[in-house]
Amino acid sequence: MPQSSDNQGPVLIIEDDRNTAALIATYLEREGFSIVLAHDGLEALAAAQEHKPVFVILDIMLPKVDGWEICRTLRKDSDVPILMLTAREDEIDRVAGLSMGADDYVVKPFSPRELVERVKAILRRARSAVPLRPATKPLSFAGLELDPVKRIVTRNGGPITLTSLEYKILYAMMNAPGKAFSRDELLDHCHGNGVAVIDRVVDVHIGKLRKKIEDDPSNPRYLLTVRGYGYRFNDDREA
Repeated sequence: MPQSSDNQGPVLIIEDDRNTAALIATYLEREGFSIVLAHDGLEALAAAQEHKPVFVILDIMLPKVDGWEICRTLRKDSDVPILMLTAREDEIDRVAGLSMGADDYVVKPFSPRELVERVKAILRRARSAVPLRPATKPLSFAGLELDPVKRIVTRNGGPITLTSLEYKILYAMMNAPGKAFSRDELLDHCHGNGVAVIDRVVDVHIGKLRKKIEDDPSNPRYLLTVRGYGYRFNDDREA
């Protein structure tokens, strides 16, 4: 297989339909990507551990271990970009995948060329990290505290478990309280500059964050909506 000149690892394609997997592999190899294939969930998890992929294309409906569980498992200790493949157009499936940490989704049947362009766009974003003003002291507001050294978030002294993407979004916003962030800006803080894939990624993660840190997610105290633009972290010390 050809080695990609742009990537330090292969693309892991997890797809039980061997014809579909081979088609995706062919198009990606034409772009210079190296490929690892897995056709069931257990094989996929082993391949991810062994090959340390730079990107994962993940089918939802898999034998032995399904795509939802694979996504959850990968996200426990990895920020590798994940693009999910789904045969259903139901919004609940797409939102569920994004909430678990997937970066994008493609509904079957799909254009292989479009899929390759999505992979390249997500990788451009992942490679071009946007530097934040580094914080060395805990960031705190109204009982919510983020320790950037220990990467720990607490509320009223109690620990809050966040995914890697949720942590990055919260860190960016708490590090610039009052600043209005567009969805693209928040995506850039998570993945780096590049073509925005889908704005809904940010909306999903903000919704999950609100459920974890707000008393009333429908009437947030910390993560405020900037209508028609994006979000900001509350800088009103009277709040």
